[in-house]
Amino acid sequence: MSIQAAAAPGSAVNTDKSFIDRTYAKVFWRLVPFLMLCYVVAYLDRVNVGFAKLQMSKELGFSETAYGLGAGIFFLGYFLFEVPSNVILHRVGARVWIARIMITWGVISGAFLFVNSEATFYAMRFLLGIAEAGFYPGVILYVTNWFPSHRRARVITVFMAAIPISGVFGNPLSGWIMDSFHETHGLSGWQWMFLLEAIPAVIIGIAVFFYLDNRPSEAKWLDAAEKQVLERDLAAEERTKSDSPHSIATVFRNGRVWFMSLIYFLFVAGQYGLTFWVPTIVKASGIQGNFTIGLVSAIPFLVATVTMVCLGRSADHFRERRWHLIIPALIGAAGFVVSASTGDTVIAIAALSVAAGGVLACSPLFWSLPTAFLSGAGAAAGIALINSVGNLAGFAGPYAIGALRDATGSTAAGMYVLAVTLVLGALCVLIVPARLVNR
Repeated sequence: MSIQAAAAPGSAVNTDKSFIDRTYAKVFWRLVPFLMLCYVVAYLDRVNVGFAKLQMSKELGFSETAYGLGAGIFFLGYFLFEVPSNVILHRVGARVWIARIMITWGVISGAFLFVNSEATFYAMRFLLGIAEAGFYPGVILYVTNWFPSHRRARVITVFMAAIPISGVFGNPLSGWIMDSFHETHGLSGWQWMFLLEAIPAVIIGIAVFFYLDNRPSEAKWLDAAEKQVLERDLAAEERTKSDSPHSIATVFRNGRVWFMSLIYFLFVAGQYGLTFWVPTIVKASGIQGNFTIGLVSAIPFLVATVTMVCLGRSADHFRERRWHLIIPALIGAAGFVVSASTGDTVIAIAALSVAAGGVLACSPLFWSLPTAFLSGAGAAAGIALINSVGNLAGFAGPYAIGALRDATGSTAAGMYVLAVTLVLGALCVLIVPARLVNR
């Protein structure tokens, strides 16, 4: 989905700042809220297993390690099919491919009601990872077709605010479904939760096919002058990426891409360590009742929503990327340490909220780094490679926490490990040259 500068012959591109800002605002409100809705549904279907655990593990006899392995095995399927999926999206367009992804994962997520053993749990999580592979990096790639780098941090952070928003609304919703529908028509509450929360993915997936346009030149809701502004800015940015890997093969040999993968791995470990285990951590603090646990679990995600949006706006305003990543990562690490160290429920939830604000802000802000130097087919493969390698932490993190919890009887050791990964991630960001990413 390459961007072509296509100003009409003899016509001048409008350079009025207010017109340019209005154009980008128009694009933002047309695309970003809808993409955000898609990701709310995606993330809820990915991590609602954390809530299902409260009933499912007891009913099916899963150990903490077995749950952690099942939660994380999603990312093995995700890893294997991420790059091929994004390359296909680059060729056929986001409209068709994102619709396919959403419909497929909706069907598989709903089929989780048939899980009856560790083996079926592992198999379904693996299939869900295959189905969803390509969605997130596909959206990141799609955003680069509409917004230049200096406007991208705000867009990506608002899009990724879907993660904490899915926690704010999804956790109480999941708890309510599990309590209200338990044993209705012979199904447990966790089975009803998987079924009901899968339906929106299929419906919205169908809507994607009719709503999204692949690139500005196809958008009937933009006039010629608005299209020219977008195409001029995007073409100008492409010319600054002369040293970018432009083919799939060169991406795999590019040291920058692999270093970005390492950074993302360290941040994602903290992200999924948080999202998969928040209900368990909250329950361990003394909170009882699935709906009440859901409400309390929403607090850290509410804090993270505000933090993400504010930091994204700040990063674009100052055109500074590194310290906008380093500081939240260190604050998130401190939050994990305090949450694991205290025996006071209120302090633990407050510290967990600080951790959520820090760690969940890292992922969207991170994507300002690689998208500042990747372009063309190299961007499709590079973004997918970074995301797939980074998301292996989604396998390692939950599994490690589960194993440590079985070994120690506490989540504290796991929280300390997550804090260390965030500190290491911050140190790696510090190594990245500012001239490479501050655009």
